[in-house]
Amino acid sequence: MCELYVKADPILYESRSRSLRIHGVVTTLRLENQFWDILREIAEVDGMTTNQLIAKLYDEVMDFRGEVVNFASFLRVSCTRYLAQKAGRAVPLRVVGAG
Repeated sequence: MCELYVKADPILYESRSRSLRIHGVVTTLRLENQFWDILREIAEVDGMTTNQLIAKLYDEVMDFRGEVVNFASFLRVSCTRYLAQKAGRAVPLRVVGAG
């Protein structure tokens, strides 16, 4: 079972930093290459660049929550939720058993 995971190309889990501008402020995000690929796919589906998608997600989470404690983690979770939705699985709104 674990072969699916352990045989993954190491380049997929290598981290890469990218600089981008959100509301005129340059920031750097560090994510694994696999997540950058998924974000690029989501952006393409929505007719945006990856940077435009990230800025839009930032704006939307700020509007909804008022803050973003860990934006990189938020993006990773967004990617996994996108993949679950794409696979036709239910996407839970919260973790079962969490307060």
